[in-house]
Amino acid sequence: MPVKKNNTPSGVKAKLLSGRKSKEKTTRALSKVTPSGKRDPSFFEQVYEVARQIPYGRVTSYGAIAACLGTRLSARMVGWAMNGANKINPTVPAHRVVNRVGLLSGKHHFKPPGKMEKLLKKEGILVKNDTIVNFKEKFWDPAKEFENF
Repeated sequence: MPVKKNNTPSGVKAKLLSGRKSKEKTTRALSKVTPSGKRDPSFFEQVYEVARQIPYGRVTSYGAIAACLGTRLSARMVGWAMNGANKINPTVPAHRVVNRVGLLSGKHHFKPPGKMEKLLKKEGILVKNDTIVNFKEKFWDPAKEFENF
């Protein structure tokens, strides 16, 4: 999936800021992308902002979020962010983020264990053997969504 390198400042930032009450906070969070291998609050906040944009009934991948933020090799960092998303307000639809082939790889971080699948099914997303059915049709690519902004 070809992605423009670091389209965050002009494209993603503008889209993410639209309709948000706390524009200053989001602007600060999106001002730099520096996944360092440590818990980087600004990177995590960027991940949460992208995840909040995932449409109801659609899913994306850890890698797609990382690529959208201009750090395509940071899919694991996106996973770490999603792991802690249950403590974040406003809420983050972490159940809509799966691995690159549609596997519910983060399901073990939901309590109870079947909650991720239950939330996806509630949105009309079919899951079979812990994998999204018709993953390519349900996949939402944030980089494509924000490329014209």
